Amino acid sequence: MRISRTVLFLTLLIGVYSVFCQQKHGERMPEYQWIKITENAGFAPRDGAGAIVFKNRMWLFGGWNPSDKVHFPKTCNNEVWSSKDGKKWNLITYAPWEVRHTAGYIVFKGYMWIIGGDANQHHYQNDIWKSSDGINWECVSDNVAWGPRVLHYTVVFKDKIWVIGGQTLPQFAPAPEIFYSDVWCSEDGKNWKKVADNCEWAPRGMIGGGTVFKGRIWICGGGTYDTPGKPERIFYNDVWSSKDGINWESVCKNTPWHPRQYHDVAVFDGKLWVMEGYHREGGNRKDVWYSEDGKNWIEVPDTPWPARHAASVFVYDNALWMVAGNNMTPDVWKLVRIKK
Repeated sequence: MRISRTVLFLTLLIGVYSVFCQQKHGERMPEYQWIKITENAGFAPRDGAGAIVFKNRMWLFGGWNPSDKVHFPKTCNNEVWSSKDGKKWNLITYAPWEVRHTAGYIVFKGYMWIIGGDANQHHYQNDIWKSSDGINWECVSDNVAWGPRVLHYTVVFKDKIWVIGGQTLPQFAPAPEIFYSDVWCSEDGKNWKKVADNCEWAPRGMIGGGTVFKGRIWICGGGTYDTPGKPERIFYNDVWSSKDGINWESVCKNTPWHPRQYHDVAVFDGKLWVMEGYHREGGNRKDVWYSEDGKNWIEVPDTPWPARHAASVFVYDNALWMVAGNNMTPDVWKLVRIKK
């Protein structure tokens, strides 16, 4: 009996010491859990739909699904949906802006904004729209200075809208073949200024969401879409940041997460997040990663939802939400931190 008590004591002591060491060296990881809200939300399956949190609701805009001729007769649509709980979604209106997906979607100066669009209608959607209620929309500009481009990265930073990177797609809409590594900003969505060109990072786009973290803009991965002149896509897994949108710092040249495009980024629970996406090898992905500095990354294991790319991601109600995407299922999931 004495031996058993000794063994028990030593085991307990080792466990306490291990926890102490983890805390001391910052190795104790917060735990997160995915919760399935629904597999069949009210909207039809789609990818590339806009995702905005505004006035205590999640808002879903447009999207792409060429196999669904009923809800997407022009490949994309112009639906506006909203939800307070992620389970019940209401169709608010069919907006006046042309059908689209993979645009820039932001909240800025008390409005929801849609910045640009795609080339699926055989021209470039170089327009900008805003709304304070999701029903009434105002066209702020129909000929932006940074056009033609699609697949750009859009963030709000220092009271300005920023459009970063992107490219043209001559096989979909007429334009010179261009892969952008420039940066534009605007205080009103109408008047734009190019503040940087030929940035240190390679030309890219196809990054969903937008991350401003620790007073800096962050670019995580991305890539270029194939074109007639460059028929092979390029994928990246590097990380860059900037405190002014002009000068860029290479934070990590080769992260542990696989190179990808059409993934989503977010800031949640005081961390940067990179989720899902696409790579030519293996197709759609379902991995989820977070970082406190953009350099050291930790994977959240055992993702329960199906692999996808071009999802709609929200940070809402103390959770990180994963909605729809190229799994082509109208499912809704949320990630919460497990508090102990």
